[in-house]
Amino acid sequence: MKLALLALASFTWCVGQPVCPQLGAATLLRVEMCWADYYSHAYGVPPAFVQAVIDIESAWQPYVVSAKGAAGVMQLMPPTAFRFGVSNRFQVEENIRGGIAYLAYLMQHFGGDLRLVAAAYYAGEQRIRGQGLQCADVEICHYVREVQRLFAKRQAEARPASFYSRTGEDP
Repeated sequence: MKLALLALASFTWCVGQPVCPQLGAATLLRVEMCWADYYSHAYGVPPAFVQAVIDIESAWQPYVVSAKGAAGVMQLMPPTAFRFGVSNRFQVEENIRGGIAYLAYLMQHFGGDLRLVAAAYYAGEQRIRGQGLQCADVEICHYVREVQRLFAKRQAEARPASFYSRTGEDP
């Protein structure tokens, strides 16, 4: 009984924010997934899309720094981190919150077109605002295709198994 209450308390919503498990009690991935799920819902960004972006950006590694200076789980550049209130890009919750806030901003700015959102997250919103998704840059196109592939995979994993039996489709 005591263990059940402890498990329940670790994922209880308190003052609108979950109490994600602490590192000693859970794996780092479990903590990251908890914050990603929470902020995805809070900002209205599809959780599978956020997960796909994180898969590509850092593979869920919070201390990764790119050659260009992006850091943390969501690979935030210093100006983006500052813009979205992230003071420590290596702090998991802050980084995920800031990255998802940026994705939500991009979704609003690009009318919900997740291809443009992914491209802007990768290449910068100014560049995509000016060019759209012209595949002149192979790296941007590759990134967008990879996000789309992982997004579809994550969505399929999230579907209940009974989905296919109800629709008569094969997985």
